[in-house]
Amino acid sequence: MNNEAELKEVVKERYANIANQEKAVNASSCCGATNTSNKIYNIMMDDYTGTEGYVPDADLGLGCGLPTAFAQIKKGDVVIDLGSGAGNDCFVARHETGAEGKVIGIDFTPAMIEKARTNAEKLNYHNVEFREGDIDNMPVNNDVADVIVSNCVLNLVPNKQKVMGEIFRVLKPGGHFSISDIVLKGELPQALKNDAEMYAGCVAGAIEMKKYIGFIEEAGFTNITLQKQKPIEIPDDILEKYLSAEEINNFNQSGIGIFSISVYAEKPGASQETQEKQKVKLADLQQEGCAPNSGCC
Repeated sequence: MNNEAELKEVVKERYANIANQEKAVNASSCCGATNTSNKIYNIMMDDYTGTEGYVPDADLGLGCGLPTAFAQIKKGDVVIDLGSGAGNDCFVARHETGAEGKVIGIDFTPAMIEKARTNAEKLNYHNVEFREGDIDNMPVNNDVADVIVSNCVLNLVPNKQKVMGEIFRVLKPGGHFSISDIVLKGELPQALKNDAEMYAGCVAGAIEMKKYIGFIEEAGFTNITLQKQKPIEIPDDILEKYLSAEEINNFNQSGIGIFSISVYAEKPGASQETQEKQKVKLADLQQEGCAPNSGCC
């Protein structure tokens, strides 16, 4: 397997090309990055049709779930979308936050940032911002976001453990995330794991679900919840690029599970809003001459 820097360059190059592809090409391939399958159906993505805030021009068919549907976004929230692409999930999140909230999309592909900003300008959205940068080193200060979402992106990052640490850093105390991603149950064939191009196609970068959840726990998150799980089947005409006929048959019979999941977790601690309410209450009590923990109230 290539080193982290080389893998990132492969992904960046692929997704720069994807930014200019038709959605139908992306949707019928593996996250838009590998050769189109002759089976006409979406391998990964969920259908956004009917979702409030959905913008068809911003949907490149690259997702593997609907994280915003599970993210419990409230009016006025600050939301960060990791790997924001052309802005699809940002615009859905913006519908939930309202004009009083803010949405920040982060993507490391300049072509995607340009496309997303163009879409935001067309929609006249002044509270949706797109920043170029790596999600394992986010261009965001500490304790900024109420909610973080991401759609089929962490599997593209070599150092997933570092990303989880960054998510923890930028979330406010009491904030939470809902992330859709690709995970495994079992071990992929070595030919898939070793191919950088297949890595850019999502699957080769996926890790065991237990390890994935372990990284979330190690970062310090609590209340980890699997919100959705959906099996993914890779068509044989994509596998043929990497495996022999016998290997494909063995793979299909192996019981290896490739899943799209949506997972939720919380950063411990009181939210900023709760802290402010506590400060106001404390100030009121002090004015009334009631000392904290005195039992007079």
